[in-house]
Amino acid sequence: MNETRKKILIIDDEPFFLKLLGDAFSERGFTVLTANDGREGVRTFLEQSPDAVLSDLVMPRMGGVSTCMEISRLAGDSSPVIAMLTSMFKEEPHEHEPPEMGARVHIPKSMAPQDIVILVEQLLKRDARQPD
Repeated sequence: MNETRKKILIIDDEPFFLKLLGDAFSERGFTVLTANDGREGVRTFLEQSPDAVLSDLVMPRMGGVSTCMEISRLAGDSSPVIAMLTSMFKEEPHEHEPPEMGARVHIPKSMAPQDIVILVEQLLKRDARQPD
């Protein structure tokens, strides 16, 4: 990524996934922000305004659906790319227009971290090309 460093917020209660995904995004030039649950994720979103958000579906205190919907509501018209990570299905990632459960894309946790990075990069590039 040659343009300014993009910020990604990864929200997951599993330290293993935070590290695995954080390292993959960092290696591609992203500034990586992390949160351990939905409440912390919403707070970090408000403080840091990331370009993209990856949220686990099942978390304590505030689940992924509520987290994504709240971030989307707070962002208004300048909503970041929001994706939901889940181990509940194994299919290919799929996009929803309009967003479903607060997320535009649902991604299986079994997907390779590098592929998740490429998918997010593609979504960010597509958003940058679309007029407001």
